[in-house]
Amino acid sequence: MEQAQVDERLSRVKTHWTLVFQAHQGQAEETSAVQQLLLRYYGGAYRYLLGTLHDATAAEELTQDFAVRFLRGDFQRADPKRGRFRDFLKTALRHLVIDYWRVKKKGTPLPADSNLEIPAETAEVEALDREFLEKWREELLAQTWAALAEDEKKTGRPYHTVLQWKAADARLSATQLANRLGAAQGKLFTEIGIRQLLYRARQRFAEFLVSEVSRSLPGRTQQELEQELIDLNLLEYCQSALKRRAEDGTGKV
Repeated sequence: MEQAQVDERLSRVKTHWTLVFQAHQGQAEETSAVQQLLLRYYGGAYRYLLGTLHDATAAEELTQDFAVRFLRGDFQRADPKRGRFRDFLKTALRHLVIDYWRVKKKGTPLPADSNLEIPAETAEVEALDREFLEKWREELLAQTWAALAEDEKKTGRPYHTVLQWKAADARLSATQLANRLGAAQGKLFTEIGIRQLLYRARQRFAEFLVSEVSRSLPGRTQQELEQELIDLNLLEYCQSALKRRAEDGTGKV
């Protein structure tokens, strides 16, 4: 599927979820906080369902169905207050996928509350969990790139531009990047200047990444944040940022 089509469907999913959650305003503060997390990471839910089902229409329908079922209370056993938010989301979406597969296979609808009652084969669950972890990681990185792009708009520092060019083609030399950025901005950039720019861009990216992962772990400790980065295979990108965060003590980017 083309990225433009993915973006279009993601936009529809977000709009749907926003409308559904707005219709249930006034709920408990904890529930509202989880709703905000769901709205932030709806893209991860869609990416996971699309990667698992390989059907864009079904993925979009299930992400919308998830929002309705969440507010209806179908996922009470997958309680976000019991652990990490991604574990809650993973468990709930996994059951939706299993429901979908079994309904499709049998051709008959399942009871509304059956999604948490039907056991799955261990291998099936493990495959779904691996898929979710991969898509969750993709979503965190997508949010981080978006934050870096927004930072560039606000500050004028071309961190996002240069880092994205380098990420797209690691073979680009400092000279080539300097020439490209110079042509884009009508300024002269030296090789040394570009290397410094790349260094600072990577630092800023790492800071945003740590902040994004922390946002998905409300109330977690520094040790739990580090373990989450390890679990997601992201620690190598942001060890220095994690250290600065611990020394600073504010948790802000």
